[in-house]
Amino acid sequence: MLSYILWNPNEIMFHIGSFGIRWYSMCWLLGLLLAYFLMQRLFKEQKIPQEKFDPLFIYIFLSILIGARLGHCLFYQPDYFLTSWDHIVEMLLPIHHMTDGSWKFVGYEGLASHGGVIGMLFAIWLYARNMKMSIWTVLDNMGIVSCVTAAFIRLGNLMNSEIIGKVTDVPWAFIFERVDQYPRHPGQLYEALCYACFFIIIYLVYRRRPEKVGTGYFFGLCLALVFTARFLLEYTKDIQVDFEAGMFLNMGQLLSIPFILIGLACMKGGKWIQRLGAKAK
Repeated sequence: MLSYILWNPNEIMFHIGSFGIRWYSMCWLLGLLLAYFLMQRLFKEQKIPQEKFDPLFIYIFLSILIGARLGHCLFYQPDYFLTSWDHIVEMLLPIHHMTDGSWKFVGYEGLASHGGVIGMLFAIWLYARNMKMSIWTVLDNMGIVSCVTAAFIRLGNLMNSEIIGKVTDVPWAFIFERVDQYPRHPGQLYEALCYACFFIIIYLVYRRRPEKVGTGYFFGLCLALVFTARFLLEYTKDIQVDFEAGMFLNMGQLLSIPFILIGLACMKGGKWIQRLGAKAK
């Protein structure tokens, strides 16, 4: 046991009065802010007017948060959140109904990346329509920067000791003391490192082939890399909900397959997508 990493950090990064700022919230914020500044740089390089960029952050922030929350509740815990009005309120608001009848602020405990991506795609469609932009240009730029946010979100999961891996004897195993005393794969860290590497790869490809923005290539590359990694890394993770026990593929893997196929189709369908994007302008 001494050779493993004992892991039990405080969930609270710092306090402002009686209000605690969680590491998880800060990781989300840092990931979104870095993506914001990177996207702003891409828009400037592509000579897209600033007034078209300004509303994008609000569209993306709200859509990812709402989509990720609804995705977790509907994909992973529908038997809880859809069984009473109190639970539906908990699904929509960051509060929990206590046994004494009171309500307690707990933050959003449970966010699903697949739901966040679905919410983001809807927001990008709405944003592109309202801003009269090619949706494929926006999607490609989002594909270039998104892995930064994904990496920070998984670091937030690590700080929360959630989405833990299966029991293992690898020397870098973590003992998540908040959960149990077994050495486990740090699945959150695996994903964070993969996403950080994917950002570097996609950005370097963009620097060499900037003319591909608007063809769907970078959006497709991002989806294919992220969800292929997610599919494979699920084999190192423990199940998140009881109904996954005994499934040949767990929920995370089942939800990843359509995104992988969409990603590959976008990478291969450059000319067709470019013509479609031109019609959408």
